[in-house]
Amino acid sequence: MTTPPEYAPPKVWSWNKAKGGRFANINRPIAGPTHDKELPVGRHPLQLYSLATPNGVKVTVMLEELLALGHRGAEYDAWLIRIGEGDQFGSGFVAINPNSKIPALVDRSGPTPIRVFESGAILVHLAEKFGAFLPTEVAARAECLSWLFWQMGSAPYLGGGFGHFYAYAPTKMEYPIDRFTMEVKRQLDVLDRRLAETEYLAGADYTIADIAVWPWYGGLVKSWLYDAAEFLDVESYTNVQRWATAVGERPAVKRGRMVNRVQGEPSSQLHERHDAGDFDTNTQDKLTAGS
Repeated sequence: MTTPPEYAPPKVWSWNKAKGGRFANINRPIAGPTHDKELPVGRHPLQLYSLATPNGVKVTVMLEELLALGHRGAEYDAWLIRIGEGDQFGSGFVAINPNSKIPALVDRSGPTPIRVFESGAILVHLAEKFGAFLPTEVAARAECLSWLFWQMGSAPYLGGGFGHFYAYAPTKMEYPIDRFTMEVKRQLDVLDRRLAETEYLAGADYTIADIAVWPWYGGLVKSWLYDAAEFLDVESYTNVQRWATAVGERPAVKRGRMVNRVQGEPSSQLHERHDAGDFDTNTQDKLTAGS
């Protein structure tokens, strides 16, 4: 077997689209819009522009959980942003998220629209707005926010690191896959040890910490991400498995996972959500039954 020559970084890096892999058409080293496109606005106070990636699922789960608690002000329109087609680079989207990443939210419940971007920031905004899923007692709040920010800091190693090199890179490379696999398994061990102590991440109560972590690490141990469950030996993380199952059985989580989804069984997809009635009767029956 011939060892490929070692890569020597150039003195000044230049952008080479041909080496961009699966996402070459949307990855670029500059910010800002590529085209003019205004965003649609529905009739509800909250306007979400997203896709059902793990980061997008966080917010739709949060909104569905708030509605399940009876917070009618959490009614929302969820508009589909197809990131593979570059919708996130439209002028309207860039105006609410200069970073061109989903999800992005506009809160129109007050006299002046408020933009909120970054999924963790959206969760905190909604939790504080409705007084739900974020403890008010100082120590409990600190624990919850610590796990929320743990997720925000850790997930890039899972998604952009492990997921990219294991599932999406043009060629399999031992060093990055080995490096990020080790880190992802360390993160799973962090979660498993914590969940051996408590029912949920922040303690006895379900919070935005669980809502943030579940789409990434729950999805990983339930074999929804990267087709890597066996490779990562996810069944060995028994406490994470217990928690992932419990969170995944919540009806609001099932609904939230469907919104802005464009992959999987057609019955699991709700490309856009503008009213609770968009979940048809058959879907509602299945959610209630826990299927």
